[in-house]
Amino acid sequence: MNKYNDIEVIINNKRYTLCGYESEEYLQKIATYINSKHNEFKNKDAYKFLDADLKNIMVQINIADDFHKTKEKVKEIEADNEAKSNEIFDLKHELVTTQTKLEMAHKDIENLKAEINEAQKKIVRLETELMEARKLR
Repeated sequence: MNKYNDIEVIINNKRYTLCGYESEEYLQKIATYINSKHNEFKNKDAYKFLDADLKNIMVQINIADDFHKTKEKVKEIEADNEAKSNEIFDLKHELVTTQTKLEMAHKDIENLKAEINEAQKKIVRLETELMEARKLR
């Protein structure tokens, strides 16, 4: 089990203590993200005139928006991954089928070479018999 961590962070110019089983680096990363959202809004003129509750709601809505967009992106990536996995499966199946056909074609070629070799031997034998038959006449 992971170690329980306490870490002091600054969010929106206020000191907070974050606690959790995640690493200190992760907790700091979360605090930095939230702080960056506050800073993002501070630079907007209309935000300056809102009361503290509305400012916090705006930041929360923005974070929720980021979360849901990221969740949708994950779904798209998973769907794309699934499609690519299916395509890879189909290609592997096609590869195995093609390899099997290729092996069969190689066997057919070897059989045909053997037949040609036998046919050539038969031709030589028949030509020899023909020549001997002509000599006897």
